[in-house]
Amino acid sequence: MGIAAAYPVFRTTDPAMAFAQAERLAALLAVCDEEVDLFAEFRTVPDLRRVAAVLPEADFDHRGHRTGPAGEKLRFDLDIAASDDAALEPHLPMSVMTEVPRGSVERDFVAALGSGQAAVNWSGQWPEDPETDCCGSWGYDGVQVVFHGEEAQWGEWTGHHTVFVSVYKSGDLPRAEKLAAHIGSEVLGARQQGW
Repeated sequence: MGIAAAYPVFRTTDPAMAFAQAERLAALLAVCDEEVDLFAEFRTVPDLRRVAAVLPEADFDHRGHRTGPAGEKLRFDLDIAASDDAALEPHLPMSVMTEVPRGSVERDFVAALGSGQAAVNWSGQWPEDPETDCCGSWGYDGVQVVFHGEEAQWGEWTGHHTVFVSVYKSGDLPRAEKLAAHIGSEVLGARQQGW
């Protein structure tokens, strides 16, 4: 497996709209993984608590590496629901990265998000498309929605939410353009490094 090419195809300040457009695109995948990847970072305790309520079995951890006095890596091990705000505050920023069954909690996850960056990724394979002379490529194809960001790989925080289509690493631009048109949009920028 290599690195996919990600094209931005939709951008908005409305997270629910970004998620809806990403779901529309994910529905076009000929084959879609049974699991969806969820990523989020948390800057505030209320944001952390809302997402932890949606993902009670997920592993939450510090954003970035933290070390103890002997140089050991510190892991977050508090029960978020049982801890008070004063106990959680020193651990911020925090993050979560998990897989969930497709169609299970994605909408609740998006509704719970706060001000930190986050993403939902659907991996799969696009169908063959004789019109654009494109065929799907497992391991490269998929849809990603990045909340509070304009880059497929975590970049700077923005007030926008961006939907990306991922295609084979050589940059299947005709397919990306056709997918963007399906949601009434267009490719919004240059090819980026995807997953």
